[in-house]
Amino acid sequence: MFILYGVVAGVVVGLLLRGRLEHLASIRFRLWWLAVVALAIQVALFSPLADGLPEGVPRIVYVASTIVVAVVVLANLGVPGVPLIALGAALNLAAIVANGGAMPASETALTTAGISVGDHTNSVVTTTPALEPLTDVFALPAWVPLANVFSVGDVLIGVGLAFAIAFGMRRESVTP
Repeated sequence: MFILYGVVAGVVVGLLLRGRLEHLASIRFRLWWLAVVALAIQVALFSPLADGLPEGVPRIVYVASTIVVAVVVLANLGVPGVPLIALGAALNLAAIVANGGAMPASETALTTAGISVGDHTNSVVTTTPALEPLTDVFALPAWVPLANVFSVGDVLIGVGLAFAIAFGMRRESVTP
């Protein structure tokens, strides 16, 4: 959810720079539909819909869907901001794979965000996570709309997304 703030920031900065929302329609984002499918799968994975899945399946599907999103990002490296998104996604994928297909979260960060360990989330608490600095160690406080935990990778994705949107609003056509 933290990444949604990147969208808002990008639109605000784009408008402040006298960009136009309609210019975003001219961005030619390759394989966009594949990213939508992969992200929809992730939303379902971390909802009550996935409660009946056999042990281990959600982690495999999470890693696979994250790889699909990474392929889409790589196909669009020519769009301004996307290289930063790619770096953030790579850091997140490294942390997820290093921790057996789940993104570890700091228990303190989860508490700050008002999330219980048993809630439907893509984050899990691990006592000694691999690549700990890349895991969900930051949090938006529970009083903030869409409060959640997030990682360094999420910050890079959010900044890259904000840049891509603001830049896209300033240009008439962007192709990867």
